[in-house]
Amino acid sequence: MKKIFAIVFIAACAQGAWANGLESLESFVKSVSSGRAEFSQVVTAPAKEGQSVRSKTSSGTFEFSRPNRFKFIYKKPFEQSIVADGQTLWLYDADLNQVTARKQVSALGSTPAALIAAAPDLRALQADFTLAAAPDKDSLQWVVATPKAKDGQLQSVRVGFRTAEKSAAKLPGAPELAALEILDSFGQRSLLSFSKVEVNPTLAKDTFQFKTPKGADVIRQ
Repeated sequence: MKKIFAIVFIAACAQGAWANGLESLESFVKSVSSGRAEFSQVVTAPAKEGQSVRSKTSSGTFEFSRPNRFKFIYKKPFEQSIVADGQTLWLYDADLNQVTARKQVSALGSTPAALIAAAPDLRALQADFTLAAAPDKDSLQWVVATPKAKDGQLQSVRVGFRTAEKSAAKLPGAPELAALEILDSFGQRSLLSFSKVEVNPTLAKDTFQFKTPKGADVIRQ
């Protein structure tokens, strides 16, 4: 479950609200170059015959700097780090004291992280995803991203935004990232909800530098 967690994990203009989630995504990519937030994540596995639906909850922090740098720090219920430094995608599992390193250029592509943190513009996203606006729900505007590659573990991603009028980020004309819903090819659903969102904060230069913990095994793929 923990590896699937990580893989799955390995987006109002000034005169008024944006018409749909696709326009909110475009505005987000254009106007938000860096960000910081807290998140909670609920992963729900498909029900098996004779069993009830199972779910697991985790929480942590998220930071990014466009393009191609981001960091997810899972704090509860177990410690795990996912860091992209622009060249390498690092995954650290504290329980196993194990680090997995992958070349970032081949690891991101059609992933949720590419949608919200890595891509420099909408055109770059459209190279890997088919994007479509979805109906508003829970006071959020939504866009659905379907990977064009058919051989991955990701089935679809839904990204939810608060419009500028409802955002606490106080950036005129920019929507606020509120939720990320991921459906993988195994039928597992993961919902990340973001809070305490900071838009375009100044991040320290070493924010995305990964340092291998002492004694950790390093696996390069």
